[in-house]
Amino acid sequence: MRIRLQGTPRRPVRRPVAIASDCQTARVPPELLAFCGVAAILVITPGPDMALVARNALVSGRSAVPATTLGICAGILVHALAASIGLSALLRASGTAYAVVKLLGGAYLVWLGVQAWRASMRNGGPGAVDDAGADWMLGPARRFEGGSAFRQGFVSNVLNPKLIVFFVSVLPGFASGGASFFAQVLVLTAAFEALTLAWLLSYGVAVARAGEAMRAARVKKALERVTGTVLVALGLRIASDGAADL
Repeated sequence: MRIRLQGTPRRPVRRPVAIASDCQTARVPPELLAFCGVAAILVITPGPDMALVARNALVSGRSAVPATTLGICAGILVHALAASIGLSALLRASGTAYAVVKLLGGAYLVWLGVQAWRASMRNGGPGAVDDAGADWMLGPARRFEGGSAFRQGFVSNVLNPKLIVFFVSVLPGFASGGASFFAQVLVLTAAFEALTLAWLLSYGVAVARAGEAMRAARVKKALERVTGTVLVALGLRIASDGAADL
């Protein structure tokens, strides 16, 4: 039994107080999550970007992967900017202009594929396993510089009709009416860029590592021809679609 002396103030009893924090856990908007799911499917779907990254990774090694990927990401920025100011919608509305873009994109991929075949024929004879053949995966490529890889990735992506359709028809559907359209396009594009960067870098490095065990001249020539054939096939398909739209 506790005895309290008279005049001694009663000590207040402290009770646990639920602190209502204004800084609640930030929630990712559902539109952004849904967009990331759709964008991830598009990013990992085989197409010109993956074919180009694989070709450069196999021919020039992992040193060409970052430059090619950054070129592709720079092309995505062009699509986002065009979509935000309405150029992509205008291009999509014009059947002739859209068909011309398809033809140009297909022709560029065919040209890259032909270049790969020509490179395979320029390499040494059947038994050539010289220093160049032994070093084809090491360091900067002797005939394939970073600027060239960046340029190829950029041009291939800008002329990719699939991305024009995506940024005109799909991306605006995930923009709500709460904020400015340009700001929302910027956020969605940043998410798309991050997915593209992560996937293509991982994919390119994996392809390059698989190719490091294939240093023989014959294997190198075969890889160049296979990837060149894939690029030509993709280019012909895109160009044929564009010709049919004219």
